Amino acid sequence: MTRLLDSIDTPHDLRGLTYPQLDQLAHEMREFLVDCVHGIGDGGHLASNLGVVELSIVLHRLFDTPKDKIIWDVSHQVYVHKILTGRKQRMGTIRQYRGLSGFSDRNESSHDAFGAGHAGTSISAAVGMAVARDLKGEDFEVVAIIGDGAMTAGMALEAMNHAGHLNEDLIVILNDNAMSISPNVGALSRNINKLRVDPLYRNAKREIGTFVEHLPLGKQVWQGAKRVKASVRDLLVPASFWEQFGFEYYGPVDGHNIHELEATIAQIKKVRTKPVLLHVLTEKGHGVPEAVADPIKSHSGTFWLKQAKPGAPAPLPTYSQVFAQATQELIEADSRVVAVTAAMLEGTGLAPVHARHPERVFDVGIAEQHAVTFAAGLATQGIRPIAAIYSTFLQRGFDSVVHDVCVQNIPVVFAMDRAGFVGDDGKTHQGFIDISFLRCLPNMVVSAPKDEKELRDLLYTGVMHDTPFALRFPRGSGPGAPTDLPMELVPIGEAELLRKGTDVTLIGFGVCVNECEKAATILEEAGISASVVNARFAKPLDEQLILAEARSTGAIVTVEENVRAGGFGEAVLDLLADNGLAGSWLLGLSMPDLILDHGPQATFRRLWQLDAAGIAERAREALAGRAGRPIEPVAPALVSA
Repeated sequence: MTRLLDSIDTPHDLRGLTYPQLDQLAHEMREFLVDCVHGIGDGGHLASNLGVVELSIVLHRLFDTPKDKIIWDVSHQVYVHKILTGRKQRMGTIRQYRGLSGFSDRNESSHDAFGAGHAGTSISAAVGMAVARDLKGEDFEVVAIIGDGAMTAGMALEAMNHAGHLNEDLIVILNDNAMSISPNVGALSRNINKLRVDPLYRNAKREIGTFVEHLPLGKQVWQGAKRVKASVRDLLVPASFWEQFGFEYYGPVDGHNIHELEATIAQIKKVRTKPVLLHVLTEKGHGVPEAVADPIKSHSGTFWLKQAKPGAPAPLPTYSQVFAQATQELIEADSRVVAVTAAMLEGTGLAPVHARHPERVFDVGIAEQHAVTFAAGLATQGIRPIAAIYSTFLQRGFDSVVHDVCVQNIPVVFAMDRAGFVGDDGKTHQGFIDISFLRCLPNMVVSAPKDEKELRDLLYTGVMHDTPFALRFPRGSGPGAPTDLPMELVPIGEAELLRKGTDVTLIGFGVCVNECEKAATILEEAGISASVVNARFAKPLDEQLILAEARSTGAIVTVEENVRAGGFGEAVLDLLADNGLAGSWLLGLSMPDLILDHGPQATFRRLWQLDAAGIAERAREALAGRAGRPIEPVAPALVSA
C-alpha cells in the first residue's frame, strides 16, 4: 500500500494537501519515526519527536526554508524536520556512525539554520539572525521553537528581554509539553502549566476567539478585538508575564490540531506588530500509547530496546548507576551530603535517589550556572554538595566554577558524567575539555577513576575533602570492579603503580588505565617491558612516582580522553621540564584537536589509537625512534572542522 509519506520529499510537497491528508501524513510520520528508532535500536530521541509532528508539518507549510530560518532549541525534536527537508531516505542512519546527526547540524543541511545540542540557545540565535537580516536589508522570517524545559535556562530569558528591547520581528513558539527529559521544575513551569489545566481560561479563550472570528476584518476592528481578547485573558491568568518582555502573546493553542495551528500562525504572520510568543500545547510521545504512558523513559530510543533473554547474565552497571548508588549511600550515612543536578535526574542516575530522598536531591532545571553557585551557597553553610553535571554541560557553568567556587575555595564536588568520547550524541556532547578548563584553576583537585570501585572511593574522598574537587567518568559501563565494598579515602595526589617495567611507562588517566594494562600485555608479547601507572589525579600529580618512572624507563606515554592542550599529558610534560628531565622521551596520546561527530566510543578509541592496540603500536614506534612524526588524523572524513 502506497503511503502519502512516500510522496513527500520537500516542504513544497506539503502545500497542496488537504487537512484530512495532513492528518493522515501525521499518522504515517509517527509510524515511520517508531520504525526508525525501533529498527536502529537506539535511534535517539523518540517522545520529543512524536510530540512535534503536527507543528513541524505546519511550520514547513507556512515558512519557506532555507530562506526563512527555523531554529529548534536543543534540536532533539528535529526528526520530522529532517524527513521533510530531503533526508527521509537516510533516517535509518540517524545517530549511527557516518549517518545523520540526532540534532540539527548546519553542515548536514541548509535547512538547519542553527546547530544545537544544549538547551536555551534558540532565541538568542534567532535574535541574532533577525538583527542581521535587518542590517542587510533582507526579507525573511525567523522562528524559534523552544520547550518550556529550555525556558528554565536563564539564557532564554535574557534573549527574550533583548528581543523585546529591540522590538525585533520574530516569532518564538513555546512548545509546552510540561517536560524536558524529567518533568520541569521551578516557578516558571508551574505558572505555564496553570494555562494547560485552567478550564476557565481555555473556555473563555475559545469563546472570545469565536467572537473575534465573526467580526469584520478591518484593521481598526481587528486591533480592537485583540485588545478585548487580551483584556479578558489578563483578568483570568497572568499571561502578561510574556508581555513584560515586550512580546505579544498568543495561545495556548492545541499543538496536535493542524487546522487550528495553521490558522493561528498564518494570522500571526499577517497582524503582528512586535515580537510574538505563541504558546502551543503538545503531548510528549503523542500518538504512541506506550510513549505517552512513560514520557521519561520514551524520551530516548532505548525505550524500544529488547529485554535481555531469560537466563542471560545481568549487564554491568553503568558508571552513572554506580555513582548514583554511592551518592545514595553517602546521603544516608552523612546528613551533610546532598546532590544537585540541572534537569538531568535520569541522565546522571539520580532519579531513584531523588525518589527516596527528595529533600536531599535538588533538580534546579536547565540552569548549570545556578546549579554551581547554588551548590557553593550550600557549602558555605557546612553542607557537602555533589554537583552532578555532564562534562559537556559544566562548560556552561564555568564562570561560576571559577568565581563562586575556586576563588573562594569552597568545597563543592563536581561529578562529571560523559567525560571523554560520548558516543551517539556526538559533537555537542563530547566531554573533550574538562581536564583542560579545570586543571588551570587554583584550589581545584581533578581526578578520574580507573573502575567502578575507584569511582566510589574518589567520590567519598571528594565529599570529605575541604577544597573544590572534580571527578570525571565516562558514559557506559566499566570493567566490572566490585561495587559493594565500603568506600575508602584515596590520598589526594597519589597515583598507583599497577605494573613495573623497564623499557617504557604507560600512564593512564581514568578510563584509559584499563587500555594501558592491556597494551602492556601486548608489548610484553613483543619483548617490551612496560610499567603501568594509574594516575588517578591530573591535579595534583603524583610527582614522586612519575619522576621516578621517568628516570627509570626514560620513556613516558600518557593516555587520556581529553584534548592535548591543557590536558593531563601537558601536566606531565611540565613536571618533567621543571625537574630537568626534558630529555626523557614523552608521548602524549589524547583526543584530537577536532570537533568529533557521533559514533561508537570504541570506534573513536580505535581510530585515535586510544585503545590497547593503538597504545601498544605508538609505544613500539616510540621505542624504535619513529615517534617524531606528527599525529595525523586517522579518518578525517569522520570529523568536521
